Amino acid sequence: MLNNYRTRIADAPAEIDAQAWNELLASQARPTPFLRHEFLHALDSTGCAIGETGWAPQFVTLWRDTPAGEKLAAAAPLYVKNHSYGEYVFDWAWADAYQRNGLEYYPKMLCGVPFTPVTGTRLLAEDETARAALAATLVAFAEQTEVSSLHVLYPTLAETGALTAAGMKLRSGVQFHWLNAGYASFDAFLDTLEQKKRKNIRAERRKVREAGVTFRRIRGELASEADWRFFNRCYRQTYREHHSSPYLNLDFFRTIGATMPENLLLVIAQRGDVPVASSLLVYQREPDGGTLYGRYWGAVEHIPCLHFETAYYQPLEFCIDEGIAAFEGGAQGEHKMARGFLPTVTHSAHWLAHPAFADAVANFLERETGGIEAYVDELRERNPFKV
Repeated sequence: MLNNYRTRIADAPAEIDAQAWNELLASQARPTPFLRHEFLHALDSTGCAIGETGWAPQFVTLWRDTPAGEKLAAAAPLYVKNHSYGEYVFDWAWADAYQRNGLEYYPKMLCGVPFTPVTGTRLLAEDETARAALAATLVAFAEQTEVSSLHVLYPTLAETGALTAAGMKLRSGVQFHWLNAGYASFDAFLDTLEQKKRKNIRAERRKVREAGVTFRRIRGELASEADWRFFNRCYRQTYREHHSSPYLNLDFFRTIGATMPENLLLVIAQRGDVPVASSLLVYQREPDGGTLYGRYWGAVEHIPCLHFETAYYQPLEFCIDEGIAAFEGGAQGEHKMARGFLPTVTHSAHWLAHPAFADAVANFLERETGGIEAYVDELRERNPFKV
């Protein structure tokens, strides 16, 4: 019992009631689709994020008694990891420093969504009291389990207070997001950009059209088995070209296509009736318009500028057509600025058990934060929009 909460650890999302989890998620300030029970369960049930792949679920839940019965008061998606792949907040240097000093960095604990560098609520809680209790529970659990460290990736800025109060140190990063200023059309958006950038985008789009490529935007509920198979082929091809192994599989894409289709958009590029490329996007509608998240893309044929059209310009048109307020194109990528994306600071929180390394990392993060602030200031001076 912690502050009148009972703590339970779930070895799989399926052990937690889906309705209770999703109702708690829906009450949060930033309830991204990636925290839906359906998404997390799909990662587990299809073998993508399980102990055998280095992502052992240890979901933390806090419960309290009410006159109507027991209620889920707080929850966090926690994993025990034996590597640092699929995180997008890089701590390889920390692991290397541990190894050089004869210490084990793995296993470690990570609170976040596997393979998903998207900011969103991480400490699901009914109120700030429960959120503070959850943050303290995560650190206490890490201490009791004797892992090297605990990391909370891509929390909201509002959550960082609870995390620092629990003894965690903050780290900053940078992504590039596009904001919809109520554009009436894609051309209206282009008209707000500097002349050179506007000209380059039009040239890129023209090359794709002249190659005879057309596009289908397919909402999740209309995606066929053939669509998912082709997308998976493109997804795997991208990893093959980068000489790495894909994190996800066809069963995962099929599963989210069946359980949360209202959050999914497939873009398929084709020449005639022959598909040549595809991208998968996830979106969340909100009263303010919501957000579109770029996730994966791939092509089975090289066509100049096809990546920009499939992964950026078609999604931007979708945002404008649907009144979606923002498009988050994924991790990193200064090249996105030339396409109207602006730098946005992201956050993570870190706790290390070893006192000397905790101090060293704290000093490093202080220096790194200053560098990030200077980097963002420099980027903002390169604003792609007309002044």
